Amino acid sequence: MIQRLRVRYAKRGRLRFTSHRDISRAVERAVRRAGIPVAFSAGFTPHPKISYAGAAATGVASEAEYLEIGLTETRDPARVRADLDAALPSGLDIVDVVPVGTGRAGDAPVRPGAFTDRLQASEWRIRLDGVSRSDAAAAVAAFMAADDIEVERLTKKGRRRFDVRAAVHALETSPGEPSGDRSHGQDRRAAGVADAPCAILRMVVRHCTPAVRPDDILTGLRLVADLAPPSPPLVTRLAQGPLDADTGGLADPLDPDREPVRDGAGDGAGPAGDPRPGEAASVDAVSA
Repeated sequence: MIQRLRVRYAKRGRLRFTSHRDISRAVERAVRRAGIPVAFSAGFTPHPKISYAGAAATGVASEAEYLEIGLTETRDPARVRADLDAALPSGLDIVDVVPVGTGRAGDAPVRPGAFTDRLQASEWRIRLDGVSRSDAAAAVAAFMAADDIEVERLTKKGRRRFDVRAAVHALETSPGEPSGDRSHGQDRRAAGVADAPCAILRMVVRHCTPAVRPDDILTGLRLVADLAPPSPPLVTRLAQGPLDADTGGLADPLDPDREPVRDGAGDGAGPAGDPRPGEAASVDAVSA
């Protein structure tokens, strides 16, 4: 394996209902179609060296999914981004591609840590059709005032109870979308309730064990404030990455891999025109 590339991609529109297994198959087909020289594992059943980190659940849209791909030849990341994006179906969109860097401490290379260690938290946006903003705000206040909130979820090892409050770093309501902007002509359920109230929740949730999902937090809101949306929520992951405990914001997990400028100081910025984690591109994605 000559080169490793880290890829940020988005899962939008109807593709949010695609399972992770089907997404991985689509990526493998796109890699072949794009002529990308992917490396393969050894053994009797070799597999392409493509790994995923922090994948969102089926039914959830995302602007910040990540994968890593190993190559047998060195390729320009910008060209890989363009070719792979063109080969993928609409709704699976390549946002950024960077080579895996080693970084430097003085003149000595620094071995990078596991990429998953950088994914400390996720920022989520949840649209609740049929819920007023005042009701949502009251439920959020009750949730954040609680010391602990235990919910129950069915896991592979049976039913398990765990606290969801400790994982929530921030939770707030934001202005809902104007009724005329909700459907975009595509989401039939949203179009059918164009005149109904709509509440938007924004939250930053730490990655922990067991994983606390957006639906777990909605269960907690129902327990503490009897908040029960009349229709399934539309959930979008806006970002995931290192958590700044002081500001509550998330940094771009690809920044440590970006090539430094000539004087050795990286500017931390992505390629021109790229949306950064948490930007508003996903506002339209949830209702596509």
